[in-house]
Amino acid sequence: MTANAPSPTRIDGKYDVLRELSREGDVTLSEVRAAEGVTRTVAWFTITSPAGRHVFHTYRAVLRALNPAGLTDVVARPGAYYTVWQALAGTPLGAFVGQSVKPAEAVDALRTLAARLAEHGYALPDADIVVDGHDARIAYLRALDTPRPPEEVAALNAPVLTALDGGRVRRRRTPGAWLAFVPGVLFLAGAGYLGAQAAQTYLNPPVREVVDVTGQEAQAAARKLSALGFRVEYTQGQAGGRAIGSVIRQEPASGTNLPLGRLVTLTVNNPPATDVPRLEEMNLSQAKDALKDRAMVLGKVVKVDGTLTNTPEGRIVAQLPEPGSAAQRGQQVQVMVSTGVAGKETWLPLLTGLTVEQAKQHARAAGLVVTQVKEQPSEKVQGTVLAQTPAAFVRVAAGSPVVLTVAVARYSAPSSPTDSLPLPPVYVPPTPVQPEPAQPEAPETTPDTTTPDGTASTDGTSPTDGTATPVTPETIPATPGTSTPDTTSPETTTPDTAATAARNVTFRYTFPANLPDGSYSVIVRDADGEREIMPAADAGALRGLAATSASTAVSGDAVFVIRKDGVDYATVTP
Repeated sequence: MTANAPSPTRIDGKYDVLRELSREGDVTLSEVRAAEGVTRTVAWFTITSPAGRHVFHTYRAVLRALNPAGLTDVVARPGAYYTVWQALAGTPLGAFVGQSVKPAEAVDALRTLAARLAEHGYALPDADIVVDGHDARIAYLRALDTPRPPEEVAALNAPVLTALDGGRVRRRRTPGAWLAFVPGVLFLAGAGYLGAQAAQTYLNPPVREVVDVTGQEAQAAARKLSALGFRVEYTQGQAGGRAIGSVIRQEPASGTNLPLGRLVTLTVNNPPATDVPRLEEMNLSQAKDALKDRAMVLGKVVKVDGTLTNTPEGRIVAQLPEPGSAAQRGQQVQVMVSTGVAGKETWLPLLTGLTVEQAKQHARAAGLVVTQVKEQPSEKVQGTVLAQTPAAFVRVAAGSPVVLTVAVARYSAPSSPTDSLPLPPVYVPPTPVQPEPAQPEAPETTPDTTTPDGTASTDGTSPTDGTATPVTPETIPATPGTSTPDTTSPETTTPDTAATAARNVTFRYTFPANLPDGSYSVIVRDADGEREIMPAADAGALRGLAATSASTAVSGDAVFVIRKDGVDYATVTP
């Protein structure tokens, strides 16, 4: 069971806290202002276990028995356990003990109060006591975990009681003591008159019929018989199936003629009291069995939230009457049953200005999970948090999702969708052409020949008659040149491999605020084909969103394609 500490400004929605007076263990004492404007003192108890609830209920029983003058209210319900006290006029006990002359009546009142406190295991130092005239009143009583043993109570009371005996005690004198004989005279005169009347009634008593009062409530039956002139006396008895406090028999029986003033004895159904069993932490079935053993029954069942008391679902949080209190057989016991423990709550600090990693660390420390990081163009430092959901210091259930908005450099998206870029044609290398071999050229002229007589013959005929010796020509024709075929392979064009080199690109795009309804996804198209980088999402979640993907490896020319319902909607060049 858990009861949260009071709000720093308001307690239970009724008391405004002015200041905190003290804090002792699980009890916080605060000065408050009530709704009617008066000042009160509230003692708030932080209850964290069934044992703590038992201590408070025992303390409440002591308050009911003592009925302190300073007590104005006691509240005991799941999540709120506190007492309210008012200031009392009078002399504090310490100042009264120090007086040289003390009224005897006040001293007697203090001794009586000390005895009453000792009956419940409390000593005088456990209470704030004021003396007002001849009365000793309790202004505040501190709660004890367990009652003090008699020896400890006597030891704590001894210094105060001894101090009361110090100094003089002033006895009050009764004026008119000489008139004490007057009541005696009047008594004797009245007795004589009544005796005469009784003698006359006894000698000539009137007679009346005794009416039937069985089954009626005892006091109502007694009033009816007394009105007829009979005396009534009660005796205790028990009968199953009869209401407690009702008359189960009468003597003499109804219809009897009886002289007035005679005695009628009524037997009242009053079975012996039993202790209320402890039902807390039980389920309803176990509680019914426990009550049945004590001849009691289960009464009203109220379901309450078990978060504050940390009580599992179906288990009893509190009961009325309290455990251990006296009750009659057949009495009903009301219980509060837990509906279960809700998730614990937590909150985030202000994350604005932190890096994403720092913000995630804070979220983990608070028991929350960062599920989405949105990027937003901003002039702030890139990578710092601009906004957070949930907002700072707002209580949420542990494990709730956290959305961070992070600053990125500003980027302008295309104003209108563009068509897809055409793919380059497939490269086809040219076919090499083999060269033809060169043919040798024939000589253009025949060398001149000289005749013996010195004349040259140009017609190409041989000298006649052998009279002249042929002369070697001045020039010898050159050997016809032969052309060697070019065996070098024709130059071929190698495709540019730089165009297909791998690289990393990032998709950045701000969806327009008037994005048409539909389901949108994003793919990347490159030399290796197409692949999805952003799963399909509804247009309502994308309108105005500045989307950024993780770095994606591509080959060759790449383009991002935004598809609406599976059809290309827009393209974005990285």
